[in-house]
Amino acid sequence: LGQWIGEAEQPGRFEASNGVLDIDSPAGVTLWFRHRLESPVVIEYAVTAVAEGGPNDDASDINCFWMASDSRARASDIREVRRNGAFADYDALRTYYAGIGGNRNTSSRFRRYVGRAGDRPLLPQHDLSAPGDLIEPNREYHIRLEAIGRRIGLLRDGKLMFELDDADPYTAGHFGLRTTKSHLRVRDFQVLRP
Repeated sequence: LGQWIGEAEQPGRFEASNGVLDIDSPAGVTLWFRHRLESPVVIEYAVTAVAEGGPNDDASDINCFWMASDSRARASDIREVRRNGAFADYDALRTYYAGIGGNRNTSSRFRRYVGRAGDRPLLPQHDLSAPGDLIEPNREYHIRLEAIGRRIGLLRDGKLMFELDDADPYTAGHFGLRTTKSHLRVRDFQVLRP
């Protein structure tokens, strides 16, 4: 857990054991990887939305931020500003964001945040709602995030889900795991140079 900084709307259970990060939260939570990353970079991990009868086992979403900096911070460092875990409190980020929905969350979306409150641009091709674009409970997914120059992408189980040719890419920042009223298990987290 020393590798992560947590921001939660309500107290939850966050544990790391035997190579698995267990996130069990009754409300919005983001766990930030402490280390600042620079492009070109690839972030990979396996994640399961748990549904085993627990109070937060809703399998509602698998979300993440990458290359994130905070427009309110002097050095744009994510660690300089403390957020409260509520989703709207992340509008001030300059970041790439992806939310893969399930159950009550019926869409999967990718956004390039621009650091302004209430301004989360969404392109039509980055707003998906077909059943195959959503998550299933208790199924492990392999996520690969890319920030390689102008090429920004998210692959799920080896298939490109979102991509952006960014003319002004974010080239440094932090990675954060995000969920809302959910229980996630994350393993095999790694940061790679492509």
